[in-house]
Amino acid sequence: MKPVSHLDSYRLQITAGPPPVPELSMPWDARVVRSDGYDLHLVHRWNQAPHVAAFWRQAWTLPHWEEELRAQLNGDDVRPFLVSWHGRPVIYAEVYRAARRAIARCYQARPHDLGLNLAVGELAMTDRGLVRSLLPRLTDALFEADPHCTRIVLEPDVRNTRAISSFEAGGFVAADEIMLPGKVALLMVCKR
Repeated sequence: MKPVSHLDSYRLQITAGPPPVPELSMPWDARVVRSDGYDLHLVHRWNQAPHVAAFWRQAWTLPHWEEELRAQLNGDDVRPFLVSWHGRPVIYAEVYRAARRAIARCYQARPHDLGLNLAVGELAMTDRGLVRSLLPRLTDALFEADPHCTRIVLEPDVRNTRAISSFEAGGFVAADEIMLPGKVALLMVCKR
């Protein structure tokens, strides 16, 4: 992705705080994941599911997930959260500061750019239009939560055509194929 303006080099000097947690309206709700109990077991189980594990490659042990969630919750780079639809958790998501992650080596990231990782946990809930319905609300909520953010990025595996179609239907545009650790990804962008 090419620089948008002559201000890009200046923007890299600006620091951004931790990524925000979006506030969604019904029928959606988002809340930060807890690193124990129900949340830990749910995130662990969903990441074991073949349709998630094939692309996320995080079918880790329960203790590894507990450690990962604790590290995310104690850090400033990533916020893990559960998205519920009509009160039922359906999506595990992570919002992150793109400039602080590996993706920043693949495009000219600005400090307030946000990145998203999304996974529909239950196979039975896929192909129902949940992601394409959620994304416009989620991006609006993230832009509102961080007024300095002008871009939100996704980086799905290029083989994950189901996710890519949902992301395009939800307002993201394909920008470029990029190499990330463990995958060839499609950089997708939603601008304010």
